[in-house]
Parts: sequence; C-alpha cells; structure tokens
Amino acid sequence: MAPVKDTANEATQAVEVKETKKQPKKEEEELSEEDQRLKDDLEMLVERLNESSQTVEFYGKCLNTLKDFIKDSTTSMTAVPKPLKFLRPHYPLLTEIYDKWAEAKSPIVDQLADVLSVLAMTYSDDGKRDSLKYRLLSSSDTIADWGHEYMRHLALEIGETYQEKLGVDEEAINQLVSLSLKIAPFFLKHNAEADAVDLLLEIECIEKLPEFVDESTFARVCLYMVSCVPLLAPPDDSAFLHTAFSIYLTNNSLTQALTLAMKLDDEDLIAQVFQSTEDELVHKQLGFILSQQNTSFKYPGEDEVVQQCISNVKLHEYFAYLVKELNLLDPKVPEDIYKSHLENAKFGIGTSGSIDSAKQNLAAAFVNAFINLGYGADKLIQTEEDNKSWIYKTKGHGMISTTASLGSIHQWNINDGLQNLDKYTYSTEDEVKAGALLGTGIVSANVHDDVEAALALLQEYVTDPNKLLQTSAINGLGIAFAGSSNEEVLNLLLPLVSDLDVPVEVSSLAALALGHVFVGTCHGDITSTILQTLLERDFVQLTNKFVRFLSLGLGLLYMGKTEQVEDVLETIDAIEHPISKTLKVLVNICAYAGTGNVLQIQSLLQMCTAKPKDDSAEEKQLGQSEEDQLKQEEASGEADADASATATDSTKDGSSADVEMKDAEEEDNKVDEDGDEDKEKKKEQDEEDEDEELYQGFAVLGLACIAMGEEIGQDMSLRHFSHLMHYGNPLIRRAVPLAMGLVSTSNPQMKVFDTLSRYSHDPDLEVAQNAIYAMGLVGAGTNNARLAQLLRQLASYYLKSADSLFMVRIAQGILHLGKGTLSLTPFNSERTILSKVSLASLLTISVALLDPKSFILSDSTSETSHQLLYYLTPAIKPRMLITVDEELNPIKVNVRVGQAVDVVGQAGKPKTITGWVTQSTPVLLNYGERAELENTEEWISLNSSLEGIVILKKNPEYMEVDN
Repeated sequence: MAPVKDTANEATQAVEVKETKKQPKKEEEELSEEDQRLKDDLEMLVERLNESSQTVEFYGKCLNTLKDFIKDSTTSMTAVPKPLKFLRPHYPLLTEIYDKWAEAKSPIVDQLADVLSVLAMTYSDDGKRDSLKYRLLSSSDTIADWGHEYMRHLALEIGETYQEKLGVDEEAINQLVSLSLKIAPFFLKHNAEADAVDLLLEIECIEKLPEFVDESTFARVCLYMVSCVPLLAPPDDSAFLHTAFSIYLTNNSLTQALTLAMKLDDEDLIAQVFQSTEDELVHKQLGFILSQQNTSFKYPGEDEVVQQCISNVKLHEYFAYLVKELNLLDPKVPEDIYKSHLENAKFGIGTSGSIDSAKQNLAAAFVNAFINLGYGADKLIQTEEDNKSWIYKTKGHGMISTTASLGSIHQWNINDGLQNLDKYTYSTEDEVKAGALLGTGIVSANVHDDVEAALALLQEYVTDPNKLLQTSAINGLGIAFAGSSNEEVLNLLLPLVSDLDVPVEVSSLAALALGHVFVGTCHGDITSTILQTLLERDFVQLTNKFVRFLSLGLGLLYMGKTEQVEDVLETIDAIEHPISKTLKVLVNICAYAGTGNVLQIQSLLQMCTAKPKDDSAEEKQLGQSEEDQLKQEEASGEADADASATATDSTKDGSSADVEMKDAEEEDNKVDEDGDEDKEKKKEQDEEDEDEELYQGFAVLGLACIAMGEEIGQDMSLRHFSHLMHYGNPLIRRAVPLAMGLVSTSNPQMKVFDTLSRYSHDPDLEVAQNAIYAMGLVGAGTNNARLAQLLRQLASYYLKSADSLFMVRIAQGILHLGKGTLSLTPFNSERTILSKVSLASLLTISVALLDPKSFILSDSTSETSHQLLYYLTPAIKPRMLITVDEELNPIKVNVRVGQAVDVVGQAGKPKTITGWVTQSTPVLLNYGERAELENTEEWISLNSSLEGIVILKKNPEYMEVDN
C-alpha cells in the first residue's frame, strides 16, 4: 500500500507546481504588439498632459490625439473599448490635472472635461456620477460623437440626479433638462425610441417629445408610449396618452388618434380628430370605430351617413351579410345546444328535455334568445301554428322574459322587431304586455337612430300604476338607451328616484337604468338625487335587497372617472347606515375600472380579509399564548367560586330560598313568552350582518373590474381569487366565480374554466350556481367544445335541482351566443379600449348574482328577477371583420388571421401576427387574434387595425400583373 501513497503524494505535488506556474500568467496578461503600442502611446499622452512646462497648444494637440484614439477604437459590444481600459488606471491623475487647469482658468479645460466624462464610465465613482458632472462642466457640443453606450450611461445618471435635485436646486434641474433635450434626438435617430421616451419621462418633459419625432419614428414611439400607460401612475399615464395623441394627429394617423381620444374619454379630442380632415370617407371609418363604444357622440358635420355609422343603424344589415356568408341562417333550437342524448346516456336515465316544467321552459326561451340573437328567425317562439304557444308553457313572470326574448331574436333590426312585438302590446295579460315592453327596449339596444321608437312606445308606461308594466318599461329604457346620455329618459326616470312614495324596488331600478344611460358622465343631478334619496329613505327601506341597484346606479355614473369621485365619497360618509360602506366600494371600483391601479387592488384585498366580529374574537383567543389563556380560565374559575359561595350563604335563610325559586319560575315563563321574539330578532340580526358584509362581495368584483385593465394584473388576480375561495366568508366565496368570469369574459383559458368547473360542484349551491354562470361568461360566444362538454355533464349532475339546472341552461346559451358569432368582451380596438357600456352590463348581472335566490333564480312574485339577465344585451357585439368599399357595400378580400404578437420595442419591422391562416372576408376574430390584408398593394385600408367594419379603397398606383 505504501508505494500507492507515495505516487499519490507525488501527483498532488506535481499539480500544485503546475498551478503555481500558471498563476503568474493569469496576473500578467500578455498583450499583442498593436495593443502594447496603443497602451504606451496613451500613457505617454497622459504624461505629456501632466507636464507643467508645456504650452496650451501642445496640451490641445495631446487632448485631440487622445479623443481620436477613443473615438477610433473598434471593439465588440460585450467588451470595454481598449483605450478606455488602458486609461482607467490614470483616471485619478487626469482628474487632478483638471483641477489644476480649472484653477489656472486654462482655455482648454472644457476639452479635458469632455474626455473625463467618457472615461468616468469605466471608473467606479461611488455615487459621484462623474460622467454627468464633467459633461455639465464641458461646453463641447460634440456629445453625439461618443457613441450610444455613453449616451445611455449619461441618461441613467441624469435620471438619478434629477430625483435628488427636484425641488432643491432649480438651476441644476434646468441644466439637466437642456442636456436631456440634446440626448433624446440622438436616441430617436439611432432606433432607441424607448430610451428617448424613458429619459423624457424621468425629467418630466414628455410633452416636448413631439418636436423631435418624424415620419420614420412616430409609429414606434407611440406604440411604446401607449404600451407603457398601464404601468404608469397618474398623472403620467394621461400625459403619455395626450402626447401620443398629438403625435398621431400631427402625422395624420387619425384612426390611432381616435382610439386614444376614446381611451381618454374626451369628446373634445374626438371632435378634433373629425375636424382635422375633410375626407368624408375617413369620417365614415372613424364613425365605425366609434360605434363599437356605443357612445353618445354627435357628428359635428352635415353628412347623415356618418352619424348612421356612429349610431349602428346599419349593423343588422352587416350582421345579416356575415351570417349568410358563414352559412348560419338555419335557426337552432335549444335541444341542438343541450344534446340531451349525450348528457344522460351514461346514467341510463331519461333526458332532461322530458322534464316539462315551467322553469325549464323559461330556460329554453332564454337559450333560444341567446343562440338566435340577431338572426330574426327561430323555431321555438315564432312558430307558424301558434305564436303564443311557448309563452304559455311558462307561467307568471316567466311569461315576461319569454315574450321579451323576441326582442333579442330581432336584435338591432328595430323595424322588424317592433312589428313582431306589436301584437303582444295589446295582450289582456299583464305579463305578456310587460314582456313586449321589455322586448321593445331590448331590440333597440346599441342602435340610436333619429326616430327613438323605444322612447315613444315606453314613456307612457313609466308612470303606470301597474307595477309590472312600470318596471318593464324602466328596464327597457335602461337597456335601449345605454350609453346614450338621453335627456328625455332623464326627465322620465329622475322623478321616480326622488319620490319617496314610490316603492324602493321601482326607485332602485330607475336609478339603475339612469346609471346605464349616463354611464361614465358624472351627471350632477342624478348623483345628488340618488344621494338625497339614500339620506331621506328610512332605515328599514334601505335594508331592501333592491337598494344595491340604487347604489350601483350611482357607481356607474363615475365609471372610469378616477379623479372626480372624491366629493361623492365625502357625501356618502353622511349616510348613517351599513349601505354607506357598500356605496363607497361600488363608486370606487367603477371609477378605477380597467386602470389596473395597484393601490386600489390592495385596499380591496384588505376589505376582503376583514373578519366579522365573532370570528375576530375567536382568532384573537387563538393568537394568545397558553399562559394568558390559563390566567383567563383561573380568573373565571375564581368568579364562579365567589358566585357559588354567595348562593350557599343565601340558602341558609329559608325565606330567601323561596324568593329565589319564585324568581326563577317567573324568568322561565318570560323566556317561553319571548322565545319567538328572540328568534325573529336573531333572524333580523343575521340579515343585518349579511348586509354589513355585502361590501366584501362588491370588493371581490372590484378586483376583477380594476385588474382587467392589464395582463399581469389579470394573472395575479386569478391567484388572489383562489386564496379568497379558501379563506373567505360565504359571500366572498359566492363572488369569486363571478369575478373570475368578469376578468376572463369571452376568453376561454383552460386554467380558468377548469377551476370554475371544480367550483361548480361546491357544497354551497349558490357558489356552484355562480360558477356555472361564470363558465358561460368565460366562453361567451366561442362555442368552446371543452366548455360545452363540462356544461353537459353539469346538466346531468344537477338534473334534480331546478335552480342549478336553470343556470346550466343559461350558461349553455351564453356559450353559444349568436351561434358563435358574438362576444361579450368589454374591450375594443385590439383590446386597448374598455367599453363602459359593456362593463356596466356585465357588472349589473354580477351584482344581482351575489344573491341569486333573490333575483335571477327567484320564484317569488318579485317584478324583476330573471329579466335582469337581459341587461347583458348592451354588452353583446359581433366579433367580425367585414371589409366594405367606398359605397359601404361589403366586398371580399383575402386577409391573414393569426395570433397577435407584441412587437413593442423590437428592432426592424417584425411580424405582428404568427400562425396565420389566409381567409376571405367576412371572418370571425377570436380573443387575441389579429388580421392583416394579404395584398396591401391593391387595397388601402382606412383603419390601422382590421376589426369590425373596415373601409378599403383601391390603390390608384396598383397594376395587375398578368402571369
């Protein structure tokens, strides 16, 4: 064994010798002849500069030679240039030379400062920021000669220094700003648009950007700026949008400018876009873009066709063309969606279609309305034998919704719709007549023509003594004029809100309708009237379930108005009722909807984690140490001992014992008498507690409304929802599926609907029902096969639960909305603009479903229950791309449809779509898809993005080439 050890030792010694031989090589890096010569020359120049006996001209020549060495150095981007590397050890000496020259007031001190500013990049200055220091000391204008990396380094130091000097040294701030305005044009010229924007943001001068932008750079600059907006805090976000708007307008990109004006929700800016060109064809294209927002904007010009484009007057014609080209004209019946033979085959039971209950017939009417929405024909309600047959298969208030479904079937086609509904308005049965009134409002939704037939037909019923007709007319007006800001509707409904003799239900529905009509307008009269009503109504009336819609009506007025809610919130504090907490939450979530505001999300999460009094007491006890709990037990034991001792003393006296027995008997009798009262009080107390916690349910919905503004927030909110589902109270758990549906509307992601599928089997039926509705919402209008299968399984699972089965049917109808041609997403223009009208509709249904038994699933004689589902109507729009010619007639062209790619900040001209398929228009666009013209040489698109209705005109320079 000994020889082995010796050889091992020899081997290790040999390795150590080799290592020691290698070490000096690492320390002394060998330079090539060329590099050694460069190093020697640079050192010699530094020595010459350090000589005190030379002339100014000589120093000047040395500095110029030094500059030339640095400028001419070529190296890879990953390595430090060799002149900077070799000069780094001499940096302290050069700074000393500068100090000497500065004291002597040498005329070439500026040139040395110029060189030192560049050398400081490679020298660790411990926060001194010498590059910026010497740049400001130099008066040289050759800043651009030092290259891109130097500019970026300088920009970094400017940003840090600006924050330090802000509000402290005004002169230094002015110097930094003037230097930055020299650097920004350099960045823009060298394809570093992002750096230019970031620098101007740091020094709070973003409004100066337009003067540096030209035709070649404006598109990339604006794309970057708009993409930054969700990540910026106020007022920077608004400043970015205004700056990008002015750049687009200056460069005649009017469609992009209009989308930003809509995002800013400024009618003056929208009018400015229209006034910046006299081309009527462009005006029509702008009108089509504006129509997607369902806005109340009035065209400033004289061309009636443009106003018709804005008002969606011809939407039904274009939709009819779409469905004809896609071969979807044949009406479907609910059974085509249910596929009951697949539902129950494995269970070996009869189909659910055989359960001929009024509730299931009502569900079939809703499903029929959703799948045939806008097609003008169906096989269920409008049958040739007897038009009323299916209406009478439902009962009570179900007849209202069934009759109203005719309005959905004829959606956007007001003339045909009103003709079909007309005969029902003369019905002797109140339910059928009320349904016709509601249908009149539904058929007019999103279409604002000059006639305003819905207003003429419904206004006389608003004050009708019959509560059924009155509430249907109010809901009809709210749906028909959503987003229109119609003053006549205001004059009709406002008195109902303020009149204290009117039932709370009617007053609340009138406020809700006004909230939809004037969504996002901050209307002062409606605000003050709603607040005054809440102050004047007595305590008992404010506990009514419908008061939540009164609160929602107020919140909708402030949709997207972040800065204008402070005064309202202060007034709400004066309301001495638990409803005030709910009001504040609702107003806040509407005001910040779609902004992605992190502070608001954090405050809402804190509300969701607040515990009721009983739970917090228990948790406090659990949090105590064992010693504290033992002390409390000992103290309570001593108290019990004292009580028993006094009881023993009193029993020594016989008379006192008799008295106590009598007192005990009297107390028992009193308990028996008051037992029923105590139960009622306890029930009332439970209801009050639920009302007090109601704000937590709204807070969960608020998380979805605010987070839907940007993708990162969306993903994070989904994680929060899973935590809330585990630890939240019943009301929070009920709201979580609704929030998940809101944040992913018409965007069927596997991770979302699989989670909802788990929740749909929750022991709490209300949680399960809301999860089922949310599944429909997530897949709305997509015909998603996986979701359809999950819903069929749920139909079998809940076969014996009428309410849950009803909700499954509703979800199936929404999933197959318009046979897969429609969408409920509240975003327009490539998901960049939030439609307030659409979000208001989705939020209304979610608020109702926080208590599904009282509203959507109610079987009581309440005037509005399932009819509230029709408030979805204003959010429904076709997800189509139709190309039209200059006469607005549809034409067929080839387009590439693929997944949109984020090209922000990418170099060159990257592809904006991937995995595309070439199709002929009209086409359907799924969530996240984008379309591009295949032949851009033949056609010129008047819209920057192909979505909705796009006007194309022939390129006059195009010539067909014969093969």
